[in-house]
Amino acid sequence: MGLITGLLTLPLAPVRGVVWVAEQVANAAERQYYDPSPAEEALKSLERELIAGQISEEEFDRREEELLDELDEIHRFWEAKQT
Repeated sequence: MGLITGLLTLPLAPVRGVVWVAEQVANAAERQYYDPSPAEEALKSLERELIAGQISEEEFDRREEELLDELDEIHRFWEAKQT
């Protein structure tokens, strides 16, 4: 950025700063929302519950399907993000 451009756009510096902060917050929220770890841990916990007899096969199947759908959505998001 040249000296003239820098001086002319100086009044916009606070706006650029706010935009940068908003982008960082949005990126952090996106990473947290699309983190596969909680769904993977929930699958492990679900399997432990089934083995321990705490839930029925039907309940396991229903909840497993929900978690696998969630993981599919997460994987699709990250694949799309890389392209």
